[in-house]
Amino acid sequence: MVYFDYAATTPLDKDCAEVYVKVSTEFFGNSNSLHDRGGQAADILENCRAELARLLGVRKQSLYFTSGGSEGNFLAIEALLSSEKKKGKHIIAGMAEHYSIHGTLRRLKELGYEITYLPYTSSGLIDPEVFQKSIQPETVLAIVQHVNSEIGTIQPIQEIGEICRNHNIFLHCDAVQSFGKINLSSIVPYVSSFSFSGHKIYGPKGIGGVYIDPFIDWKPFFPGTSHEKGFRPGTVNVPGIAAMTVAAQKIFERAQSDYDRFIQLRNSFITALEPIIDRVKIYQAPINHQLPSILGMSVTGIEGQWIMLVCNRLGFEISTGSACHVGMQSPAMITKALGLDRNEAKEFIRISFGQMTTEEDVKKLANGIVRIVENYPGSVVI
Repeated sequence: MVYFDYAATTPLDKDCAEVYVKVSTEFFGNSNSLHDRGGQAADILENCRAELARLLGVRKQSLYFTSGGSEGNFLAIEALLSSEKKKGKHIIAGMAEHYSIHGTLRRLKELGYEITYLPYTSSGLIDPEVFQKSIQPETVLAIVQHVNSEIGTIQPIQEIGEICRNHNIFLHCDAVQSFGKINLSSIVPYVSSFSFSGHKIYGPKGIGGVYIDPFIDWKPFFPGTSHEKGFRPGTVNVPGIAAMTVAAQKIFERAQSDYDRFIQLRNSFITALEPIIDRVKIYQAPINHQLPSILGMSVTGIEGQWIMLVCNRLGFEISTGSACHVGMQSPAMITKALGLDRNEAKEFIRISFGQMTTEEDVKKLANGIVRIVENYPGSVVI
């Protein structure tokens, strides 16, 4: 099987696995314990915090470790709302945000918040002018992901951040898909918080983190919590943090070469689709707003799930959108944000490249999709 679902998760890097085992077996103390072994774990924890802060271009005091991106999104939003920067209960969010964001917003709506969801342009971007027009006197928070997980578009965070700053609005950014692939230091001055995750960059699952502007005075969501300065409860996962830090060091070092290689792979894949290109729709932005490793597309008249299942039989593992949405029996969020109709939404598939993807792999996948389309027994999505 050839894996094309790196946007969902990545295999654990061998160096990271070795670090995880070593820290788990030799430095297993609770980082809050006062004995020597606890002190060793605390030293590793703070060294990792300092190194990740260096890579991200932030102060180490502003980083808090979580169990992953979903928890990070929830806790960051709650922290920002706890600070009471200004009075109001209106929130603006992108329509295609991650499901953890939508779940949090549903909860906040029950608590009396009004939520405005913004659609995407045909290029998969939030229009800053539309964003500005959505602001109300009561707007206290905006939530805009950095990179969409289903089509890979890079949102104009700097422009939106400037608007938020001018209107005294907090801005949370889900940076799970951009962490290690785009220089996040470029958005730090424009956001109040952002979340990231280890398993998208060849680190372990169950670990991630949040940056919160150190000048924001927030209150803990869980009372009486001692770990991570009260940001979250539970014994800190020092082995996971150490392994994620190694993964971050490695992916940050090769970020530019990966980016260049993924552009080439993307172009090769699209070129190989030429025999059926009149039936293919690729949802993407101009290259300066597009992560090349994520490709969202559809083939007119064929359900995406059909293509995915046949690809699987041919030895290619692709997806029909975010893995967090599987089983919900509804289209990927991005299809609603793009304004696709029911049939168009059902045609959507996602292909994502990673460290092990080769030129030969993408050409074989494209050729396989061409054969699937040419041999498809019907032509209308039911």
